[in-house]
Amino acid sequence: MARKETSRPTVFWPMAWICFGLLGGSVKFRVAHPERIPAQGAYVIAPNHYSEIDPVIVGMMLYRAGRIPSFLAKASLFKVPIVGWFLRRSGQVPVERTAVAAAHAPSPFAGARSLVEKQRIVVVYPEGTLTREPDMWPMRGKTGAARIALEQGIPVIPVAHWGTQALMARYGKKVNLFRRHPIDFAIGEPVDLSEFEGKPIDQHLLAAATEKIMAAITQQLETLRGEKAPAGRWDPARQGQAETGRYHERG
Repeated sequence: MARKETSRPTVFWPMAWICFGLLGGSVKFRVAHPERIPAQGAYVIAPNHYSEIDPVIVGMMLYRAGRIPSFLAKASLFKVPIVGWFLRRSGQVPVERTAVAAAHAPSPFAGARSLVEKQRIVVVYPEGTLTREPDMWPMRGKTGAARIALEQGIPVIPVAHWGTQALMARYGKKVNLFRRHPIDFAIGEPVDLSEFEGKPIDQHLLAAATEKIMAAITQQLETLRGEKAPAGRWDPARQGQAETGRYHERG
């Protein structure tokens, strides 16, 4: 049996000890089809995103599965003392969220390529920020996950989770540690992107591939929630919403 990534000493050991120590008694993971997370090799994990604490929860789930998660994380976090040190040492990839800043920053795809060469997994939130969809369904996607998968020739595994909002509400500032919250995960089969392989990678192709990824994530979330998502994909631009920053709930 192959040795798990998490069995090797890394900077993740103390971080995992802290996360599981603080949150272990407040969450109960229930994972459907954990066998769909390969024990080895490079691939993209593409989850839905609706709470600020999502990366911690997704990271804990992947760590329990024996994989060390690497995220495309917003660049501003790398400037935070201690947090920035950990992010750099653990192989996380900074992403600038504005076009002006991105033009003067190293490409996140170069960082992702390095992780793929090391046979690591890359966690990419295709929505790019917390969903603006009023009922927290996945909204329109951005093309980063599709680009990494197609350029590097690796699978995209769609992941949905539900229940994290009870631990920390969307744009909430407090973590509710005083109850044990069930958090359900559904791991999907790799998204079939074969129709896009071997073709020039342009924006039209990436948009089509991204929508297939978003549809796969949404399908997994429908299973968890036991209901159907709205027919149309929520688009912040069409709703007059800013792409970044806090979204204020209706009502």
